[in-house]
Amino acid sequence: MTKQVQQLDRVIIRFAGDSGDGMQLTGDRFTQETAAFGNDLSTLPNFPAEIRAPAGTLPGVSSFQLHFADHDILTPGDAPNVLVAMNPAALKANLGDLPHGADLIVNTDEFTKRNLAKVGYATSPVEDDSLSEYRVHALPLTSMTVKALEDFDISKKDAERAKNMFALGLLSWLYHRPTEGTLAFLERKFASKPEIMKANIAAFQAGWSYGETTEAFSVQYEIKPAEHEPGLYRNITGNLALAYGLVAAGVQSGLPIFLGSYPITPASDILHEISKHKRFGVRTFQAEDEIAAVGAALGASFGGSLGVTTTSGPGIALKSETIGLGVATELPLLVIDVQRAGPSTGLPTKTEQADLLQAMYGRNGEAPVPVVAPQSPSDCFDAAIEAARIAVKYRTPVILLSDGYLANGSEPWKLPDVASLPKIEPNFAEPSQEEFQPFERDPATLARPWAVPGTAGLEHRIGGLEKADVTGNISYDPANHDRMVRLRQAKIDGIANDIAPLAVDDPSGDARVLVMGWGGTYGAISAAVRRVRASGRNIAQAHLRHLNPFPANLPEVLRSYDKVIVPEINLGQLALLLRGRLLIDVIGYNQVRGLPFKAEELQGVIQDVIDSE
Repeated sequence: MTKQVQQLDRVIIRFAGDSGDGMQLTGDRFTQETAAFGNDLSTLPNFPAEIRAPAGTLPGVSSFQLHFADHDILTPGDAPNVLVAMNPAALKANLGDLPHGADLIVNTDEFTKRNLAKVGYATSPVEDDSLSEYRVHALPLTSMTVKALEDFDISKKDAERAKNMFALGLLSWLYHRPTEGTLAFLERKFASKPEIMKANIAAFQAGWSYGETTEAFSVQYEIKPAEHEPGLYRNITGNLALAYGLVAAGVQSGLPIFLGSYPITPASDILHEISKHKRFGVRTFQAEDEIAAVGAALGASFGGSLGVTTTSGPGIALKSETIGLGVATELPLLVIDVQRAGPSTGLPTKTEQADLLQAMYGRNGEAPVPVVAPQSPSDCFDAAIEAARIAVKYRTPVILLSDGYLANGSEPWKLPDVASLPKIEPNFAEPSQEEFQPFERDPATLARPWAVPGTAGLEHRIGGLEKADVTGNISYDPANHDRMVRLRQAKIDGIANDIAPLAVDDPSGDARVLVMGWGGTYGAISAAVRRVRASGRNIAQAHLRHLNPFPANLPEVLRSYDKVIVPEINLGQLALLLRGRLLIDVIGYNQVRGLPFKAEELQGVIQDVIDSE
């Protein structure tokens, strides 16, 4: 039968089900095909912290949201146009986000009396008219999958597990997605289990065929590819981009990369990925704990490698003494903190940006370190290279603050021209006729020499005890300690002269209100700014990458506007730094829900501030 094809400019789809239903895999495959098709996209995986929460319960719901369009987009979207709910828990957990008139695809096989009772439904919402505000497609996805696979030599349980592939096939048909990549993926994934592979492929194709033949879906949707700057693109997550950035930093510096890491959500994927790239001189060490991981990384830097350690907030707490040792010994060290919701274990699979003050001050003594924050998944690549550049040039630990939203979210990334990447010069100390002075500083950077141990003529003391200026001998002299503390602070402060000025987006030049963020809030803030401008109001926008030191022109920028709004997924940490360091008051907007901001809510906040002028 011939079906109507309707053109759309964008769609937001959310797959939701039990944590064992394969929603992350389903969403990832739909995303990969969407990227291959050429749409712009942004994703938001959302999964429980428990490895296997009780089946059918609200804590066990896993979801994956994908926003794709024929134009440039900035966020995974505020609310889904389509919700695929594989069970009552998935429906109940996500229904509140669904706007009236949205499409709701429900797997009715799972709406049993027992499953309904688990989440507090007295009657099935599919049958009691409580979903009348939505376009409901009640489909027995599980039994249709089992029926489609009845000729395969697999168990009923394995057949039921393939229902996510049936749903993926249906949605792929509904939105004109390519299929070749998914078929090839299934062939690779189940290569050692041929019958399971064939069954999953059959389930995917059955879902596609159902969409094509059923009268339940009379319209098929088409979202044309977006116009991108010419080049080679791939879909990339923040953690993957960070791993590639670290590899690139090693190549551009000529230094071996040593990653000392202890697995922790949501940073573990960086360790998993970078361990695949030994051919680029990368060495990985999965340590027994966070302290051993950073200790090994700092030792590697002492030995002439670029030491890196990856973690999240709880790991930063454990690594703080060794980071302080890196400050005292003045060695390069990259500390990557993929922030998650705290305190303590908190919400380990949810996002937050509440480690800023910890990064700034979470060490004993005066122990300043540069802090860099990427703004999008693909920007994690460039941020990693920038952090490495600063660490090597200024002989200092650098903390890179990513977050769970950036780490797991994805977007198209234009592969850079390798020749355009910045060179990083280690400039190791070399023996000379004069006596080596391990704390004699470069007058431009205040960095001390980096001497590879074992080099004749470069012998020197190392360790956490205070060193005498220039000679590096152990010193307990009060005046010397004061001088060394101030020199280390001046070294970090001087980096402000070596970073780009803060750029301000103020097209009209008439804006009196500036909205400024940092890290992963960039997409939501930018989308909100677009909406505010579309309403006829003037608004300026800026986004900080360097949080310590601040860009040199930051005070001038902030004082150019009557009001400054600072949205943060914390209780006002950047706002506190701006007030304390620059004596500039700002208007904080803060939420800590474990989720990124919605563009609509930020739009309202910005408009209220503008209208109060």
